[in-house]
Amino acid sequence: MDSPSNFQFVDSKASFLFRMVDISLIIFSLFIITYCYGVLFDKDYLLVLAGLLLLFSYISESFGLYRSWRLGKFSNMCRLLVMIVTICFVLIVTTLFFFKYAELYSRVVMVGWYVLSVILLLSWRFCVREIKRIRRVKGYNVDKVAIIGLTDMGMSLYEEIWKHDELGFDCVGFFDDRDPSRIESHEPKLIEGNINHAIELAKNGDIQKLYICLPLLAEKRIAEIIEQLGNTTVDVLITPDFLIKNLMHARIGNVGDVDTISVFESPVNGMKRFYKRSFDVVFSFFAIITISPVLLAVSIAVFVTSPGPVLFKQDRYGLDGRKIKVWKFRSMTVTENADIVTQASKGDARITRVGAFIRRTSLDELPQFFNVLLGDMSVVGPRPHAVSHNEQYRKLVSYYMLRHKVLPGITGWAQVNGWRGETDTLDKMEMRIEYDLAYIRNWTLWWDVRIVFMTLFKGFVGKNVY
Repeated sequence: MDSPSNFQFVDSKASFLFRMVDISLIIFSLFIITYCYGVLFDKDYLLVLAGLLLLFSYISESFGLYRSWRLGKFSNMCRLLVMIVTICFVLIVTTLFFFKYAELYSRVVMVGWYVLSVILLLSWRFCVREIKRIRRVKGYNVDKVAIIGLTDMGMSLYEEIWKHDELGFDCVGFFDDRDPSRIESHEPKLIEGNINHAIELAKNGDIQKLYICLPLLAEKRIAEIIEQLGNTTVDVLITPDFLIKNLMHARIGNVGDVDTISVFESPVNGMKRFYKRSFDVVFSFFAIITISPVLLAVSIAVFVTSPGPVLFKQDRYGLDGRKIKVWKFRSMTVTENADIVTQASKGDARITRVGAFIRRTSLDELPQFFNVLLGDMSVVGPRPHAVSHNEQYRKLVSYYMLRHKVLPGITGWAQVNGWRGETDTLDKMEMRIEYDLAYIRNWTLWWDVRIVFMTLFKGFVGKNVY
């Protein structure tokens, strides 16, 4: 399963600096190009600069440009940066052309501004990465790290540290109270001592970071370790075990003076909700205009080939499990919306001739762009199931209802990975839910855009679609 990585390239303290440097370089690029080409930097160029900076700030935040990046994905971050800058300039130039202001601006300046901005934004990122790498190779800013608990999570952390030496971590080893004979799945020779030994290293200032990789079931022991480390200056971090990793979005909040950790919560909150909703509205609006001839043609075909309504509205569960009416082109001779809904299967006699075609090509789903405009659905999200199917599978598949922590979508991560259509076995539904939950846990607007493009190439058809 593919999902975005989140190992640090830009840490939280540096993200503000990255934003300010990026904005400064874009401004500097325009000044340099206008100066070199002998063009006066007047109010017209100031206006287009302000517009581009607003676009760049909005789109870069929406696509998660300044989130933490796995060091091995530096090339992906660079590609994303180029794409964002390109989108910004294309939108600005298109707007100027549409409103007939293009003649006020030099084409050479606009092209040069774009090229120089891309070069400078990429160059300074390469410089930062190389400076960090050289300093850490020479031993500067290297932190001694200890890991408490030779567990699966501890081994994963250990492997990541040695795989990415650019992080500047030097792992001194594992510390575990268990006898080496009780540790069968890992290398006991990696153990440097017991937990008290690690605490002594912390008190003596011999390590700078200490990771606790014990299962959270060992709550009492973890509390004892943290209490003993309270009079040291070491950074203490707890890595989530399998249970917490699969349930929470790791967002810390508070109610008054009481701290809370999210376990079941939508990742689309705050400004993220605004970003996703604005993308949905703009995309669905232009999609409806673009596909209006197709909508008309399918409507006529459904109307003239079989009796019944052109559109079929079926009850589905939406955000937070609330019922919504999902619009589809009618593809069957029946319009089932009762407590029991039978999934379409191969050779299903209820499917009309036109219905078979529009189901295979997903044309029957196109009216759901109106659901998106109304706010009941999103362009990308877990596909909504019939209410009866929800009630059936919520009892059979763990964490099934967590898929309703976001708006249902016209397309989704499960669909573009082949898990669409009939779910005649429990395994198929479990795989669909696994992909849906991976999408929810790791959501970014850039991932939505990626899924939309993947849908254009392989999301309209599927081997289980009848």
